[in-house]
Amino acid sequence: MAYFQELPNISYPSLLSANNKVDDRIIVKNLFKRSKLRSDVDQAITAFNYYYIEQGMRPDTLAQELYGDSELDWVVLTSNNITNVRDQWPLEHNDLHEYMLDKYGSETNVLGIHHSETIKIVDKFNRIILEGGLEVDANFTFTFVGTVTSSTGSLIKVNFGGSSSNTITPVASITNYDYEVKQNEVKRKIRILKKEYVGAFLSEHRQIMKYERSSDYISKKLKRTDNPRISGV
Repeated sequence: MAYFQELPNISYPSLLSANNKVDDRIIVKNLFKRSKLRSDVDQAITAFNYYYIEQGMRPDTLAQELYGDSELDWVVLTSNNITNVRDQWPLEHNDLHEYMLDKYGSETNVLGIHHSETIKIVDKFNRIILEGGLEVDANFTFTFVGTVTSSTGSLIKVNFGGSSSNTITPVASITNYDYEVKQNEVKRKIRILKKEYVGAFLSEHRQIMKYERSSDYISKKLKRTDNPRISGV
């Protein structure tokens, strides 16, 4: 079932030519009509499996793999509240690079500093003293009584004790490149509506796509809109 085939129609006044009659109309898809998962299903952990999107995987190829039907790609997107595939679906390496160049203007700017983050600090028992990955100012400092026993770009180990205070700068610089790669990686982790729930979702979707009776009602799949070229006195 292709998504756009299920969208209802609108009888819309034709504005293609000034010579059109006022009652000339065209039939267009109602792109503003959309469905979403029921809140109880959306919040039910057991209704979903979690999936990591590999390089080159598209919504349609994923739907074919999981549901046996590439035209159910929109179910994959709806399950993750994705309305803009270009911005919300992970990019391939080359596309991501082109996106960065377009956003930041040059290779030099791509490697510029985006922000600073904390480096994780633990004590000798590996208890977390400071979480890593927190966005902070570049001059952020951490003061404690004790010594640093080891330090890498991602982890600092300290030993508390003694009488002297120690001030360190547990900060890592995150480049624009690092930031965009991380954001793209987050998009790879999605949830998939289990196959046994898809049939019920499609049935509800079809019901939502039907119009209810109103002054604009023509049929369950068609309604009309007012003609903007006709105005009252």
